Amino acid sequence: MASFALTDASIVLNGVNISPFCTSVTVSTEVDEQEDTAFGDAWRSRIAGLRDFTLDLDLNGDFAASAVDATIWPLLGATTTVVIKPTSAAVSATNPSYTGTVLVKEYSPLDGSVGDLSTTSVSWPGAGGTGLVRAVA
Repeated sequence: MASFALTDASIVLNGVNISPFCTSVTVSTEVDEQEDTAFGDAWRSRIAGLRDFTLDLDLNGDFAASAVDATIWPLLGATTTVVIKPTSAAVSATNPSYTGTVLVKEYSPLDGSVGDLSTTSVSWPGAGGTGLVRAVA
């Protein structure tokens, strides 16, 4: 597979396309490490435990209808669905979608100094359900 520049990522939050406001997206996944070493083992042994994911977004501020604030503010403290793709093209083997439920646990509607571009950064944890699902069709 060829390398590509991330210029057309698709981020849909609670059914609203917020891609035009995003400047950065990171989907991080991890698995808890559980040690199951027992007496007589010469080396430590580990198995995978519970899975988790986090969604990090950097967004340009916008207070218009269906924009950043109107989308995120009502979700604060709630869980919602997010769908992320590397590009806005249809889901395929070379453009998988990642769908999950996140807890909207933080949001700073205003963040900046005089003359700065109004931006906000959020980091939301996965909120159970089916976890993060990867689809290629």
